[in-house]
Amino acid sequence: MEEVKRRATDESADVTCAELKERGVELLNGPMDRPWGVRTASSGTREGTSGRSLTSTRGLSHIFASRELSAIGRRVEGMVRAPEDLELGLEQYRRELTAYAYRMLGSAFEAEDAVQETMLRAWRAHDGFEGRSSLRSWLYRIATNVCFDMLGGKERRARPMDLGAAQVADASLMGEAMPEATWIMPIPDGRVVSTDGDPAEVAEARETIRLAFMAALQHLPPKQRAVLVLRDVFRWKASEVAELLDTTVASVNSALQRAHATLEGAGAADGESLRPLDDEQRSLLDRYVDAFERYDMQALTSLLRDDASWSMPPYRLWLQTHDDIRTWCLGPGIACRGSRLVPVEANGSPAFAQYKPAPGGGFEPWSLQVLELSGGRISGITFFLDTAELFPLFGQPERLEV
Repeated sequence: MEEVKRRATDESADVTCAELKERGVELLNGPMDRPWGVRTASSGTREGTSGRSLTSTRGLSHIFASRELSAIGRRVEGMVRAPEDLELGLEQYRRELTAYAYRMLGSAFEAEDAVQETMLRAWRAHDGFEGRSSLRSWLYRIATNVCFDMLGGKERRARPMDLGAAQVADASLMGEAMPEATWIMPIPDGRVVSTDGDPAEVAEARETIRLAFMAALQHLPPKQRAVLVLRDVFRWKASEVAELLDTTVASVNSALQRAHATLEGAGAADGESLRPLDDEQRSLLDRYVDAFERYDMQALTSLLRDDASWSMPPYRLWLQTHDDIRTWCLGPGIACRGSRLVPVEANGSPAFAQYKPAPGGGFEPWSLQVLELSGGRISGITFFLDTAELFPLFGQPERLEV
């Protein structure tokens, strides 16, 4: 055990949860009970930024609230020495760091991985924090570097509409499901938007997580993306961003100008304000739910704009004409007849957890629907089909009974 302590002291800057377990540290405090939300083999795994298997169903555990890990930090001298007040200080920034990382990365799961990695790096390095900047600025510097690391060499995430032209309603054109890393993924509003602030600021925060805006951000190189998010979304001063990125104010202003030009050509301003919903928008959503649950495709398509998109990640296939949407729903998609829609909040937009009829009765998860509205009609519906990952993230049950 002395060897464990000595090695922990020497290597504390690189210690991870897996390494703690490998070194027998659990003997000090009993089983670790997967304090970082490590998933079992039966539930599948995702690889985090440090090769850890991280939960992507209920969100990551708050590692600093973990009694097991805190006890280890107190009992193994030199391994992790963050006091409880630091734990609380770090935790108060979790939501806004998640909001920042989500806009940078385009995935709720990767954002939570990035925030966990940020907290770990901050915890390890807290002794070297000299207080020349605020704790918040220090955390954002770490989070930015984590996001840059995660973005290195990756293709940009997208929506099906970004990858090719609309196709016809033919199931044979769906092809293979593409990896999660291909797509802009949805996030619950509550993970990234605080409802306690000024109503105008809350509305603006929701606008900047809309799927169209998130897809447009993906067209920006990582540094321009960070500059735009920090300046336009989080309202940092140019001098603050320059300090964080170790660059000049002129460089920050230039990057912001280039980012604005790119977003203007990428359709980031498409759609209309949704918070709070007005009577016309609420009526439109009520009619949509009624038409979908009755599976009246004529009524449903009458609510769509003529150029509305209908997409189904993880597949590239997407549809646009009313005829193709009706043909799909009454053909390959007929199993959705009789579905039930449960309202949720996703990406600052109206959204629904869709349950389709299950064999033997009841309803089983089928998709997370995110709607975009424009001009008094529905301009797009994205059906995210990875319900095994997304429904737990949105707090939805595995089954609805009759």
